[in-house]
Amino acid sequence: MTALSPTAWKYILHWGEMGTRWGVNRTQAQIHALLFLANRPLHAEEICETLNVARSNVSNSLKELQSWQLIRVTHVMDDRRDHFVAEQDVWTIFRLITEGRKRREIDPTLTVLRQCAIEAAEDTQLEAASRVRMDEVLAFMELLMSGYDNFKNLPPSTLKRFMKMGGMMARLLGPDDKEE
Repeated sequence: MTALSPTAWKYILHWGEMGTRWGVNRTQAQIHALLFLANRPLHAEEICETLNVARSNVSNSLKELQSWQLIRVTHVMDDRRDHFVAEQDVWTIFRLITEGRKRREIDPTLTVLRQCAIEAAEDTQLEAASRVRMDEVLAFMELLMSGYDNFKNLPPSTLKRFMKMGGMMARLLGPDDKEE
């Protein structure tokens, strides 16, 4: 069992709570937090004992975290068990989570919105005002994803500078309530 400080426990428990609010399984989020804070690779049994979680739950959570590429398997000399380590770079973690959520949530939504836009053109029962609102949502989502595509591959140092400039950029661009 890994000994954890009260602060580490607080972090892990809160990460689990936040995970549930973001639609992520609490145990997955807690395991991710534990591995993120760990200063060495941990094996599944150690994760089970530390978090007091069933082995099957840990196994499923580890598979899911690996599918998100947030953790990876590693091996320790003289130990045949798989050990796990978490990605340590917060910018990479943010990018992986964002890309995963886009792929699993936004992309399917855009597909349906685009299909609805095509079908709306032929749907005589659909009111014009409803069609306009549907088109506005599609245009918003496409603009959002276009912005995401422009930023997703920027190096973290560039993103940090851009984020720090947020207020300055808004003042530089000035108010503009006009539609483009």
